[in-house]
Amino acid sequence: MGLYSDELKVMIVDDSEVERTNLTAIVERAGHKVITANSGMEALDLAKQEKPRVIFLDIMMSGGMDGFKTCRTLRGDAATQDIPVIMVSSKKNKADKVWAAEQGAVGYIIKPYTEEEILETLGKFA
Repeated sequence: MGLYSDELKVMIVDDSEVERTNLTAIVERAGHKVITANSGMEALDLAKQEKPRVIFLDIMMSGGMDGFKTCRTLRGDAATQDIPVIMVSSKKNKADKVWAAEQGAVGYIIKPYTEEEILETLGKFA
């Protein structure tokens, strides 16, 4: 997969423009390309088209498809099942972390996060 400095294509999915902007800035400063989606449905379409190396996915989103369902749907599609999904949420309960893992998420970051947390997690896929 190369060194950490190699560019990754990273998808950020959050219905909050502020959160998308914050995460995009962190990931781009690290030298990676960012694709954003503001809903689960948009994320499903973009993931198939763009084939990102990793997806940062919010849990609580409007539009009828939360992050859990989005993750489960990504896992169930042959075109996207191998893309690692990292949940990024303000939900702090252990049950939410367990449920995220059961839906196929490979990581869970609690908001507010630090730049170091995001980059350390991203480094696992570089």
